[in-house]
Amino acid sequence: MARNAHESCGAVAMPCGMAASEEEPEAPSERLDVARGLENVPYTPDHVAGPGTDVDPTQITFPGCICLKTPCLPGTCSCLRHGENYDDNSCLIDIGSEGKCAKPVFECNVLCQCSDHCRNRVVQQGLQFQLQVFKTDKKGWGLRTLEFIPKGRFVCEYAGEVLGYSEVQRRIQLQTIQDPNYIIAIREHVYNGQVIETFVDPSCIGNIGRFLNHSCEPNLLMIPVRIDSMVPKLALFAAKDILPEEELSYDYSGRFLNLMDSEDKERLDHGKIRKCCYCGAKSCAAFLPYDSSLYCPLEKPNIS
Repeated sequence: MARNAHESCGAVAMPCGMAASEEEPEAPSERLDVARGLENVPYTPDHVAGPGTDVDPTQITFPGCICLKTPCLPGTCSCLRHGENYDDNSCLIDIGSEGKCAKPVFECNVLCQCSDHCRNRVVQQGLQFQLQVFKTDKKGWGLRTLEFIPKGRFVCEYAGEVLGYSEVQRRIQLQTIQDPNYIIAIREHVYNGQVIETFVDPSCIGNIGRFLNHSCEPNLLMIPVRIDSMVPKLALFAAKDILPEEELSYDYSGRFLNLMDSEDKERLDHGKIRKCCYCGAKSCAAFLPYDSSLYCPLEKPNIS
């Protein structure tokens, strides 16, 4: 089923009994194996360009702010045109179950003149909490926290290959009902009905975000965060206080707390064999989210 919806520090997720480190290791001569031999997947802390994409996620295209002597604040900082993103405790300000749409988040970037300790630099700082990959009873691998995570704090990214639409269709149509799917489609609605789409697949190369399972009552919320370019970091923030040993999860559909609008319902193909959901939530939909538009053999619809 298609998921519809960065550890910049380079920390590596470990199997159960071993935790992700906050320390940045020296640059390895070969790509790191995320699950240390348990899964043959090279590790990347950032997006990489994949087949079919016409953008380079590592390219720096945004100009920097000129906040050299003053702190970055709305009204004076060019990166904060939509208001402040984080509070003094590095918590995302605009988060909660009532808001259906998240406002754009732009962090200060490598060209900005502000300090590395600027309050508008959060996602780019990477992992700040000890996370652990573990084996679940029914869902395969999972990811949990080993320490308390306050609501609003950044947890991890969902990083992998940035793909073009035709490559997404090709990969999905090759899958069987038994195959895991890691492809996520992010659709951002902007002005005049335009939609910005980003497709990310960590199945061949990715970070610890690939171990996150779906939940119909998730404790994480995915927010596109832009730093150096228009290619967003798929940042996952704590949607509530998360206790130690608690499994981390988000809604693969991109919704929050199982809220579904008419557009979501149109994408559900009830004739397709669906994968069962084992999240155990009271509001469990019984099946994992499914986006039928990605399985369409026809050309991409004109949604620009």
